[in-house]
Amino acid sequence: MVMNAMPDDLTPEMKPGQLLARGVCRHLLSHDFVTVEELVPTGGLRVDVMGLGPKGEIWIIECKSSRADFQSDHKWQGYLEWCDRYFWAVDQDFPTELLPDGTGLIMADQYDAEILRMAPEDKLAPARRKVMVAKFARHAALRWHAVRDPGARV
Repeated sequence: MVMNAMPDDLTPEMKPGQLLARGVCRHLLSHDFVTVEELVPTGGLRVDVMGLGPKGEIWIIECKSSRADFQSDHKWQGYLEWCDRYFWAVDQDFPTELLPDGTGLIMADQYDAEILRMAPEDKLAPARRKVMVAKFARHAALRWHAVRDPGARV
């Protein structure tokens, strides 16, 4: 069941990467994945989108809105140990030849996305998966709490 409690309007404050993340999250929902944005798997890292699949799969998707955005990201390899599959999400104008081999590729806009290249699978160890599922759940619950009660200290 998809809850569409918010209007489909895009807020003018949304940055290009956030618009890509929105389309990625919508697309992953069509694959029965639930998503959160800006999750911190460990100190010093913050992923754009993390997807949790119906069988407990964990995907990380980094949204890059330009060549400069990509070239300024020096931490992406640190994300690999926190997921089963790693993807880049870019728009149709992004120079995809810059993206490293051995990673997934998602073409996105603010409304939807398409997986163009499936990322190779490197399964997480069970203990790491348990930690990440708990972080995902806590992150999602805190985000929902902030929406339901914006005045609460979260």
